[in-house]
Amino acid sequence: MTTQLRESLLADHVDMRPVAADADQSIADRNSIVQLDPDHPGFRDQEYRARRNRIAEIALSYRPGETIPDAPYTPEEHRVWGAVWSALQPAQQRHACAEYLQAVRRLNFESDRIPQLAEVSRKVEAISGFRLEPVAGLVQPRVFLESLANGVFLCTQYIRHHSTPLYTPEPDVVHEIVGHAATLASERMAQLNRLFGEAVKRATSEEVLEQLARVYWFTIEFGVLREGGAVKAYGTGLLSSAGELEEMHQAELRPLDLNVVARQKYDPTHFQPVLFCADSFDAMYQTLHEYLVQG
Repeated sequence: MTTQLRESLLADHVDMRPVAADADQSIADRNSIVQLDPDHPGFRDQEYRARRNRIAEIALSYRPGETIPDAPYTPEEHRVWGAVWSALQPAQQRHACAEYLQAVRRLNFESDRIPQLAEVSRKVEAISGFRLEPVAGLVQPRVFLESLANGVFLCTQYIRHHSTPLYTPEPDVVHEIVGHAATLASERMAQLNRLFGEAVKRATSEEVLEQLARVYWFTIEFGVLREGGAVKAYGTGLLSSAGELEEMHQAELRPLDLNVVARQKYDPTHFQPVLFCADSFDAMYQTLHEYLVQG
């Protein structure tokens, strides 16, 4: 698989998700397992980087089936969560679809603390059968996508740097939990995630993988639909960012034709200028379900 394809398979709404070695590969120096770009807000913050390493070590030593250890969040990091959540809640009430709002209520996030992965996983698994498993943030894209077929969402635990609470250059625990985990508390959204994983497992060519990546991007990450006469979000990249939720109304809306979507290129480093809009949640579910089963 080419480097470009590996990146496109798991690009995120804030930036390209990092790609690294398999989890079983030995790491000689765990103090350097988190590599931050010099432009990262936390690059010069040694305490933040050390804490990122400790959180990454949780994932590196984790084995499926074990209880997920709590991440050592600081009071400052809990305040970051509070700042993000206070911006997100009203934005979601205005712009999120009913299916998501119902799902996020089931998880009952607190506004003053970052929820630990183990507690969120228990709630999600009781609803849809999906479970969360920690990763350091560096996983093979195809491994990530294929894990969805087994009802597993590979989830980072670190939170963005306190200097930029409404911005992150990489997927963090806010995006993972408020976006992905919350949608997995919807049985129908969980089913679509499973079907994506199964479709990736069946894919035998790079062309098919690229098409699936684009469909994933414009639905699971950046999907919108019409509801009550308004455009609402069901994509995780939108739902986990107050800025994205506001900006989505400036995008060009096109009908949800997945054959067209599969050919549409995208840039993950900017607000999306084009979004594909379904006529309803039911219509989106049926269209995407048929595409993934038949693909």
